[in-house]
Amino acid sequence: IANRVGGLTNGWRCYWCRGRVAMEVPAAADRYVGEVKQQMRDGFGLYVYPNSFFQYEGEWKKGKKHGMGKFLMKDGSYYEGEFLNGEIEGNGVRYWAASGNEYCGQFSQGEIHGYGVMKYFNGARYEGEFHYGARTGHGAMIDNEGQVYRGSFHSNKRQGEGELFYQNGDHYQGDWVLDRRQGHGILQYADSSYYEGQWRNDLFNGQGSMIHCSGVTYDGMWINGHPATEATKLVILGEGIQEVVQGSPFTIEVQLQNNEGKLAKAESGRVLQIWAGVKHIKLSPTGSDTFLEMVDLEESLFETPFGFDAIRYPLMEYVPDPDKVKWNSAASSRSEITMVGSLGNRDSDVNKSKLDLVAATGKPQDSLLDTPDPSPVNKERGTNQQEEALYGSQLFLAVEKASIPTLANQRAESGSAVFWNIALADPPASYRPFMILDELEKKTIKKLSSRALSDRTTVSQEKISESRSETSVKLGGKSKKVQNATDLQTVRLGEYVIMVQDVTAPPFLGRTLSPAFVLLKVIPQKPNRKGSRKELHKVPNK
Repeated sequence: IANRVGGLTNGWRCYWCRGRVAMEVPAAADRYVGEVKQQMRDGFGLYVYPNSFFQYEGEWKKGKKHGMGKFLMKDGSYYEGEFLNGEIEGNGVRYWAASGNEYCGQFSQGEIHGYGVMKYFNGARYEGEFHYGARTGHGAMIDNEGQVYRGSFHSNKRQGEGELFYQNGDHYQGDWVLDRRQGHGILQYADSSYYEGQWRNDLFNGQGSMIHCSGVTYDGMWINGHPATEATKLVILGEGIQEVVQGSPFTIEVQLQNNEGKLAKAESGRVLQIWAGVKHIKLSPTGSDTFLEMVDLEESLFETPFGFDAIRYPLMEYVPDPDKVKWNSAASSRSEITMVGSLGNRDSDVNKSKLDLVAATGKPQDSLLDTPDPSPVNKERGTNQQEEALYGSQLFLAVEKASIPTLANQRAESGSAVFWNIALADPPASYRPFMILDELEKKTIKKLSSRALSDRTTVSQEKISESRSETSVKLGGKSKKVQNATDLQTVRLGEYVIMVQDVTAPPFLGRTLSPAFVLLKVIPQKPNRKGSRKELHKVPNK
């Protein structure tokens, strides 16, 4: 940048530089190559500091760095930008070799100060205000995970009002303290859930309300991210065993309670479903018994706290007029069996046993083709091959499967839900649990009769046998036998299981409440005593 024009002058070597005389500092001291004025660095020049780690190349004025210049360090770090009276002041670019960070913006007294953009080595980026090297004021930060924060900063932390856009689609807008959500804020989840209320230590704390995407709402106090009166269980009100008269409606009241047994009034909207069931009886591994249990394989079982599994039984809305009883299902409550094949003569014995079995069960043998293979749950129920070998495969029947209707689900309001005016429906045709009970009762009757019990017991057995046996119905002067055990369109006496379960989807705060159970005992109607009421007034015949 200079041409030599002379020898040494008081230790300085003179150069001609850009039309002006320039001097070079002796090698023993710091070194400068550039323009001078009145023996001071003035104009453009290169200065190497005595420790040789720093050097500056740029404009000078009266011996100080002034104007545009570049300050370099041996490790590769540098600043390039404006200088004022020897200090980094104004706009510039700063690069840190150790961290890989780069800043472009305003400086003051050698520090990052004012508005600028900081690009971090890990991919994060901040654009906004700085105060002497720290993010302070209003700015926008994109972290290395893609989350975007816009709002106030103080000492490199989110402080004051701001909003955060999470990578998963959630959005928070509210107060911040020391990089945490604290104060009042609104969180809108990507799944459309919504919370508005108080925060502390980045969690729901204090008064707040949530509208969950499932429809559940909670309005009350929160403690460390959880409702203060959080529902933890379902409870059916009333006695453990409730009685209902045969054919009469009943009502089931359910409460959402916390661990202390208090009503969770602050919560609403949880979806509850009610089921009924009868006890599932496992039969002994004999031919016919195994078949009955295998046919029952398609029925849905559910566990109960009473020591047995239950099979679903239909419920319905109660309507006083039996001709207007409505089912909450488009499917018929009765299945129709239609013959579509014929029986071969050479298998008449086997076919006769098949017809007896169909008459007893209401379902043909070939329906076993839909039965799943055995599993640890179903290993006692036999296999398709065993039943096919037992009964053959020449009977082809088309079966319209009966579906068990269900009542409409209920949403809890202020921690409570009521299933009003419901009733046990008539059992579907060939309802297998009742068929199994019939078979067991018949076997019991045979055992009792073989033991030659007392006359009274014998008479009682005969009555039971008659009520369970086939009744004769006369049609047009002819007698037609009808099996009376399983085809009676009435609710049977005995115990039923009522279950209410939480089917909220998705679960509220990731938790599904355990189901609640109660035993329902169906008792007979009291017989009307004829003539018990005396006629108070008689109208004389004229």
